Amino acid sequence: MTLRSLHDLAPLKAALAERRREAQQRAAREREAAAKAERERTLFARSVGAVHPLRDRGLADVDRARPEPLPRQRERDEQAALREAWSDEVDVERLLDTDSELSFRRAHIAPDVPAQLRRGRWAIQAQVDLHGLRRDEAREALAAFLRDAALRGLRCVRVVHGKGHGSPGKAPVLKGKVRAWLVQKDAVLAFVQARAADGGHGALVVLLAGTTNAGGA
Repeated sequence: MTLRSLHDLAPLKAALAERRREAQQRAAREREAAAKAERERTLFARSVGAVHPLRDRGLADVDRARPEPLPRQRERDEQAALREAWSDEVDVERLLDTDSELSFRRAHIAPDVPAQLRRGRWAIQAQVDLHGLRRDEAREALAAFLRDAALRGLRCVRVVHGKGHGSPGKAPVLKGKVRAWLVQKDAVLAFVQARAADGGHGALVVLLAGTTNAGGA
């Protein structure tokens, strides 16, 4: 750099001063990092006490084959899928009460629970609408809905299966399937046909297991 006058020294001085500041800051940071590392080493040494190297016993370093990892999560998923592999061949009619509504309750549930469920003793907390779905789609949707209801701790839900007006022959295909699937789910304590205001022949009101003892209801 060629200096033509004393005025040219000012930028040079400023640049040199900036470099010195940067060098000082860098040195300060390095000193602080070294001091911190030393404090951590001292703290560790005080915590563990005196250490001594292990005696070399002349053992060979054998590379042992590690066991294959077990797919625990996949096994749990498969077991859950088996538990939810609901059969379409269940004779649900023999499990239903012989009242006009063909309600259902577990053996340990009090006989008056379906009537109380029908009258709305338990408020409906959520619902799933299966109307218009194919059988396999409806089964998967119902299984997912019941899993979510269990996670949320829900007691009373509504399952809308439709009245079958859009099915071949106008027969309510899902109506019987949904009942058959529900009786195979242990978490289902009882169900009844919904009141007219809640869906009537096209829906069920389902009581799920919870902390309250429904058998004594």
